[in-house]
Amino acid sequence: MIHKAQERIYLDYAATTPAAPEVVEAMLPWFAERFGNPLSVHALGQEAKRAIESARGRVAAFLGASSDEIVFTASGTESDNFALKGVVAAMADRGNHVITSTIEHHAVLETCRHLEDNGVLVTYLQVDDKGRIDPEDVRKAITDETVLISIMHANNEIGTIQPVTEIGTIAREYGIPFHTDAVQTVGHLPTRVDELGVDLLSASAHKFHGPKGAGFLYIRKGTRIEPLLHGGEQEKRRRASTHNVPAIVGLGKAIELASRDMVVEAQRITALRNRLIDGLLARDEGASLNGDRNRRLPNNVNICFDGTAAEALVVSLDMKGICCSAGSACTSITVEPSHVLMAIGVERAQAYGALRLSLGRGTTEAEIDRVLDILPGIVKRLRTS
Repeated sequence: MIHKAQERIYLDYAATTPAAPEVVEAMLPWFAERFGNPLSVHALGQEAKRAIESARGRVAAFLGASSDEIVFTASGTESDNFALKGVVAAMADRGNHVITSTIEHHAVLETCRHLEDNGVLVTYLQVDDKGRIDPEDVRKAITDETVLISIMHANNEIGTIQPVTEIGTIAREYGIPFHTDAVQTVGHLPTRVDELGVDLLSASAHKFHGPKGAGFLYIRKGTRIEPLLHGGEQEKRRRASTHNVPAIVGLGKAIELASRDMVVEAQRITALRNRLIDGLLARDEGASLNGDRNRRLPNNVNICFDGTAAEALVVSLDMKGICCSAGSACTSITVEPSHVLMAIGVERAQAYGALRLSLGRGTTEAEIDRVLDILPGIVKRLRTS
């Protein structure tokens, strides 16, 4: 029997988060009462413009950046595309080589493949068995033609946090722009751009209790980049399209809430994460953790259950009112094993039994204990069926 919605346990926060009530409340007036176009010179338009600039200021403060270094987009995927395609186009006179990793989100990997189709050389760095990049491998991959380094802050599937600060130091040493996909970390971990040493940073509001359809790209002053979208004066000609004012206002409110709650929430969720990991590993000898045990996202649990299929686990858990995923929400409909698990050396057969449970603001200790009561039994049943 499927549980009622109010009884559901949601453990798929890495895929998306519910918009916070304060975010919804902040957004509502901008759909109808305050509907002006920010480029209009009349009062309604200027009111919308001020709201956008207020949100921009909140994002900049969170990152330790300047407001004019923030460009609003429609998603993390757009931000990644903008960063990679825009820098490569702007730096064509300097070279045509990009460095990235084998475990990036498909928004980066598919963009890199598009660039390769258009003559750009891309180096895909390997990771260790915990999913970590060796910064020295970045240094070794740099050539006279390198125009961009793009390494994610933390992996969306296995949760491993990359040594971004060390990579940033190397990038600055060689004068190469450095981009990080921080979609999984903004709002959850410190992402001060100077401390990270990044020149470009991508984020998406719906990963930190903001609305879907809103994201941003941080672009450090002086970074050469061509627009991805043309056609209007918005965002100082860096991103044409009429502003999605309600979504941008919601993003600004969400980042404000994250600034207030992030440290305490990270500590609370980390404790719940460890409780879940320890409990699952203790209850099942055939379970193994993917990713770095300690240098990982506070909310990420990714475990392989030998002799099972993740799709069957997800469906069985859903029947018990527990929502989770077999991997990234962007790839979970495929039947191929995760490219991330393949990159860290997980056996193909084992990778098919990988489950991602990601915690969030609504997760409680009672929910974790309920999952620990239910999941091992499902695993045992599937192994013997």
